[in-house]
Amino acid sequence: MYEQVKPIELMVQELSKLPGIGKKSAQRLAYHIVSMPVENVRRLANALLEGRQNIRFCEVCGNYSVEPKCDICSNDSRNRSIICVVRDPRDVAAMERVQDYKGLYHVLHGVLSPMDNIGPSDLNIRSLLTRLSDGEVKEVIVATNPDIEGEATASYLARLIKPMDVKVTRIAYGVPIGSDLEYADEVTLAKALEGRREI
Repeated sequence: MYEQVKPIELMVQELSKLPGIGKKSAQRLAYHIVSMPVENVRRLANALLEGRQNIRFCEVCGNYSVEPKCDICSNDSRNRSIICVVRDPRDVAAMERVQDYKGLYHVLHGVLSPMDNIGPSDLNIRSLLTRLSDGEVKEVIVATNPDIEGEATASYLARLIKPMDVKVTRIAYGVPIGSDLEYADEVTLAKALEGRREI
C-alpha cells in the first residue's frame, strides 16, 4: 500500500480540517502547494499567518477589522438609525454585496442553539442592547438564517428589543429556508431586505 511522504501527509491532515475540504481536496491542494515555487508558498503562508494575527473584532459591532472600529462603523455616511443583526462576519460581507443597505451592523457570532449548549450569554447580545440604549437607533433588522436556530434567535431578540421602543423587522423569505446568507445572490438579498416585516 502506497504511503504519502510525511510532510505531504501532514499538509493533507491540516488542510482537511478546513470547512468544505475533504481528504481528496486536501490531497490535491497539498500536491499543488508542493509543486509551487517556494517563494509563492512563503507568500501564501505569510498571508495566512499575518491575516490571522492582524484581524480582530470591531469593538462596536463585532465584525472583523484591523482597527479597533471596522470601516462600516467608522464611516460617518452610514445611516446610524438602523442596525442589521447577523450571525457572523461572513453575513456582513453578503449583505454588503447588495449595495442597497446603508445602515450599520451587529454581529452575534452565532445563534441560539440549545442542542449545542449555545444560550444568550454565549452571543454578542449585551453590547447590542447597549448600542440601542441611547435612542439613536430606530430599527433593528434581524437577518439571521431562516432556519430553526435563526428564527429562535430572531424571536428572542424581538422580545428583548421591542420594550426599548425600537422597531424590530425580519428579512423576508426571499432567502431559501435552510440556506446560508453567504450563498445567496445579491438580487435575492435585496428582495429579502425590501420585503422585511416587523416581528
